[in-house]
Amino acid sequence: MSDFAGMEDLLQDFLIEAGDLLSGVDNKLVDLERAPDDRGLLNEIFRGFHTIKGGAGFLNAAELVTLCHLTENLFDNLRTAAVQVTPEVMDVILEATGTVRTMFSHLEHNTRPAPAEPELIARLKQAIAGELSAATPRGPAVEPVPAERADVLQRGEPDWEALHGALTGSPARMAAAVKQAVTVPAQPARPPEEVIQAAIGRRGNDKPDAAAALAGRRDIERQRDNSIRVDTTRLDQVLNLSGEIGLTKNRLNALRSDILSGRNDTETLHSLDLAVSQLDLLVSDLQNAVMKTRMQPVGRLFQKYPRIARDLARNLGKDVELLLDGEETEIDKTMIEDLADPIIHLIRNAVDHGVEDPAERIANGKPEKSVVRLEARQEGDHIILLVADDGRGMNPERLRAKALEKGLITDEESNAMDERQSFNLVFLPGFSMASQVSDVSGRGVGMDVVRTNIQKLNGSIEIKSQLGKGTTFVISLPLTLAILPVLLVRLGEQPFAVPLSMVREILPIDMREVQEVGGRATMVVRGEVLPILPLAGMLGWPLERPPGYGVLMQAAELSFILAIDSFAGREDAVIKSLDDFRPKGVAGVTTLSNGQIVLILDMKELLGGSGDFRGMARLALTPQHAAA
Repeated sequence: MSDFAGMEDLLQDFLIEAGDLLSGVDNKLVDLERAPDDRGLLNEIFRGFHTIKGGAGFLNAAELVTLCHLTENLFDNLRTAAVQVTPEVMDVILEATGTVRTMFSHLEHNTRPAPAEPELIARLKQAIAGELSAATPRGPAVEPVPAERADVLQRGEPDWEALHGALTGSPARMAAAVKQAVTVPAQPARPPEEVIQAAIGRRGNDKPDAAAALAGRRDIERQRDNSIRVDTTRLDQVLNLSGEIGLTKNRLNALRSDILSGRNDTETLHSLDLAVSQLDLLVSDLQNAVMKTRMQPVGRLFQKYPRIARDLARNLGKDVELLLDGEETEIDKTMIEDLADPIIHLIRNAVDHGVEDPAERIANGKPEKSVVRLEARQEGDHIILLVADDGRGMNPERLRAKALEKGLITDEESNAMDERQSFNLVFLPGFSMASQVSDVSGRGVGMDVVRTNIQKLNGSIEIKSQLGKGTTFVISLPLTLAILPVLLVRLGEQPFAVPLSMVREILPIDMREVQEVGGRATMVVRGEVLPILPLAGMLGWPLERPPGYGVLMQAAELSFILAIDSFAGREDAVIKSLDDFRPKGVAGVTTLSNGQIVLILDMKELLGGSGDFRGMARLALTPQHAAA
């Protein structure tokens, strides 16, 4: 039986409101660390946490109340200046908010959370009493110890190299370096993956017997994901349009009765045309209004990232500030959920690999503090997301050399690559610049997964980088997934829809120009040799006749010609998903204006996901087609 029987609705309301409040508190805490004298900010943090504690008390979640009460006492001491804002104090507070978030996940499963760890409670009490020392933080406040000097520190001998390097820094950095040079750090740094999990409320040490609870938690998360907050003005607009459609329907019914009774004069027919045109306009407006109810500010996605960036940077001994821009930009809610993990990975890469250590930045004439920028904006019918850093940038030559070393490309391919293609090597499965595998990098799967997830949203990702200046990842996404511009193509009389975002142009296929290269049918388009992939072969249909047309398509960095019989124009498809049964290579269905149901093809899935055409030779045009 649930620990909160009879209170399920109240519990879900609390979790939604408290989750938003806690995300806001985390962001304000990161701001407070940069502006410790901002009393207004402290008051806002105190009020947000007090509200969370009050809701927990109403639900009789005693363990959560105890932790919130101690943390609230610490906030109160910060407000009265009895305790100063220090990195060590912020570590404890953020660890407490991470534990609160973990407790929320237990509440989502209608189970009472376990008490906070005794060590955390003890550290909170030390902080409240102003007795928290710099020796107790979880992560280091200065640069991590290089591996080649770890043995020196283990023997307790002074690290003279670190002492010498400190002489050119600020007094504070000199003191930190001296301390690091002559002592062994009290505790090792937390693995970056653990830092991220703590920031978003997942614990790496969940007990094995909690598997059922985690599965139930995912079910509840899916239920919560189906809900959406909508501005009442948008709902009013939908209601008004519905009323207008009702009036127009009544007018059409009256005209229908007039026509059936034999009244078919010019005035009646003109009124019918006006009523149909009015209905068409109203339905279009209603469709747009309903689509807007799915749109949510991207700020709800961004709000978790300042905390993650701060924790990772502190864990790595770096000084990084995450700047957010365009938080009011609206995006389809389903995209917000699917973008969370890719953006976390891009920010983690920027903090871990993109930006330099403070000493390296100073040596290169850069400010000690590095900046990572997360930005959103709307351009036409697309949303653009940027993740940019001011770090060391990417070296195309080193990228090509690494890909060659790992056998991911050939010498010929390497020599033919331009700068843009070299940057995109980081998206290849198995590619990594790390010399050894660590908790956060080295396996060569992260960026591949990022691009795959972006492509599933019918989007694209591009890299811009300047050596010594920094790197920018540019993500382009359609405004909504509910409406998809498509090109209608035909095999015989059967129409199919392909995403228009992948289409570059349509061209006729002259079989005399088709050549076989490496067992594949190819055609030269403006000096570019492109493989021809018959749609019939991709669907497993027999190749009965030579194709009449080709659709030049772009999938990631690979271009190909989709061979079809004919095409039927462009249309804005309202996607209907196939939840119970979805054949491979089918993204959904749509209904044409004539009532015909058309399959929307998932081209990336039909291509096998990776976009590798070397295994597609069996789909090439056969010699008898060329003879025809």
